[in-house]
Amino acid sequence: MTKTMKFGVLTKAHRAEIHERPIPELGKYDILVKQETCNICTTDYGQWLGLREHQGYPMAGGHEGAGIIVAKGSKVDKKLQVGDRIAVTYQYCGECEACKTGLTSDCVNHKRGRSEDGYLGEFGFADYNVRDSRFVIKMNKDLPPAEAGFLEPLATVVNGIMRLRLQPKETVVIIGAGTMGLVNAQAAKGYGARVIITELMEKKIKTAEAMGFEVVDVSKNDPIEMVKAMTEGKGADAVILAVGATKANQQAIEMVKQLRGRVLLFAAGYPAPEINVDSNVIHYRKLELIGTFGADKADFIESARLLNEGIVDVAPLIETSFPLSELQKAYEAASTPGNYRVCVELS
Repeated sequence: MTKTMKFGVLTKAHRAEIHERPIPELGKYDILVKQETCNICTTDYGQWLGLREHQGYPMAGGHEGAGIIVAKGSKVDKKLQVGDRIAVTYQYCGECEACKTGLTSDCVNHKRGRSEDGYLGEFGFADYNVRDSRFVIKMNKDLPPAEAGFLEPLATVVNGIMRLRLQPKETVVIIGAGTMGLVNAQAAKGYGARVIITELMEKKIKTAEAMGFEVVDVSKNDPIEMVKAMTEGKGADAVILAVGATKANQQAIEMVKQLRGRVLLFAAGYPAPEINVDSNVIHYRKLELIGTFGADKADFIESARLLNEGIVDVAPLIETSFPLSELQKAYEAASTPGNYRVCVELS
């Protein structure tokens, strides 16, 4: 077995390189993973574009990966065996107040720092990687690895939908039919809600329609008026903002029903979008503005179920793929407006 790992690194904006280092020794809870794929997420290509340079360099990023266990430490749970396909969750301490109440994404003790050789990140774009087995989830072997890599983004969607308290037969509007908009749409549909999507770009409109969703083309129609018309004048029970834009924020507030409407701010934007609302509107309309970010342990477990059982089908959301040796091209493709997830093939 090889003793070194090759991995992708952002050394500065618009600069992706391939580095190599020895594979770290396995600890008693560790597994050695022969990584198959890792998808480039918004956070990854946002830093490549220079919009998230606060994350630091050199960044050995990538967290939407999947791979096969090829070796395991002495204390690894017997439920995980060599040959299993896994995807990665967030790490947490398990001891702080947040962790003990299940809010593992709020862990106050786990801090992501630099590796001993100076790298930041999860080393997701690597042919081999050492993972703590307590923070991985077994995925179906017949689920393609690029789809298994959606474990983390879908978990964040599950977290948001749970915070939104979305109920069967409610109507939810999702603003934006990008990757995360359509993951939100599929999850909401899977939980029994009626889904309406608003979108501007023709390619994304066609993708959403091909997936069976009701879509409002905002290049031709006023989305607020259309949503009202499609809900007999009532407005939506809830709106999920899958884009970070001031105009979208304002639309969301006007799309929800007059009383007890809920708006989920799922997406961030850079520079930060604004949301302008009279506090009396929130008061008298009993309007809820809900923030969401990240995912907890339970969300990852539910995400795995949705993927493994085929309730959420992410295959249409994989735009294209590149080998690790063409990581620079992969970032260029991932950051191209209108593209869905770009997959980096690692083995």
